Amino acid sequence: MSTYNENKCPVKKLTTRDLKNWKKGASRQQISALTCYDFQTAQLLNETNLDIILVGDSLGNVILGYDHTISVGLCEMEIFGKAVRRGAPDKFLIMDMPFGTYATFNQGVENCLRLFQATRAEAVKLEGAFPHVLEIISRITDSGVPVMGHIGLIPQSVHALGGHYQHGKDEASRERLIREAQALEKAGVFAIVLECIEKTVAAEITSMLSIPTIGIGAGRMVDGQILVINDLLKMGPNRPPKFCQPVADFYSLKKEAITKYIETLTLPPTPTTNYEIGHIHS
Repeated sequence: MSTYNENKCPVKKLTTRDLKNWKKGASRQQISALTCYDFQTAQLLNETNLDIILVGDSLGNVILGYDHTISVGLCEMEIFGKAVRRGAPDKFLIMDMPFGTYATFNQGVENCLRLFQATRAEAVKLEGAFPHVLEIISRITDSGVPVMGHIGLIPQSVHALGGHYQHGKDEASRERLIREAQALEKAGVFAIVLECIEKTVAAEITSMLSIPTIGIGAGRMVDGQILVINDLLKMGPNRPPKFCQPVADFYSLKKEAITKYIETLTLPPTPTTNYEIGHIHS
């Protein structure tokens, strides 16, 4: 099913060229992006004007119940990516490369090509701007695989970074983030996710790059926003990150609906007989 705008005109599926040229356009509408992990949710998103769907390795936390994203494997990303692709054929789809699948250059190139081809996505996303990651990005973009970058809080390196915290709060961190963003642009990414970066630093990076930035917990002065759909709709019992203000409380709504359904399942009344024992004849 194709996506239509409010004037009932078909919405053209985004391309990497559209995204690379986003800042050249007259409109300052921000890029909209959400995570998605399943077929039915993908079908719903396919009927909206959402720009980008990311099949994030956050599925490890919100779908599979892992403690962190590090436990997610390539096969799991393939399964969920294929499901989302089937549900949202008209959306620009990006696949997260999971932890450990690009630890070396050769491994990274092979696995990026595999996931890209298997899921029929439009792009893959790699975390960090480490030297070997930059080399992988250059190689696979030359091979025809578009890549989105990701700096700031990179969940796959949360243990190495020492936990979850805001980045760019001191001068050394600011300078590092700027260098990483510039290096990623030079390597060939078409966009960069800025996660949990101090908002003035995120704005500075956005202003100096020719490619768009998509923020999550990085303020409003970026080119787009991405959120985990389970946080946006509060689909779980836990409170979403403080930078996400849920637009609904699906967890409570579903719990209430299921509770009402269970309450309807009372035992039917005991049937009464239409005859007396004494009337029974052998």
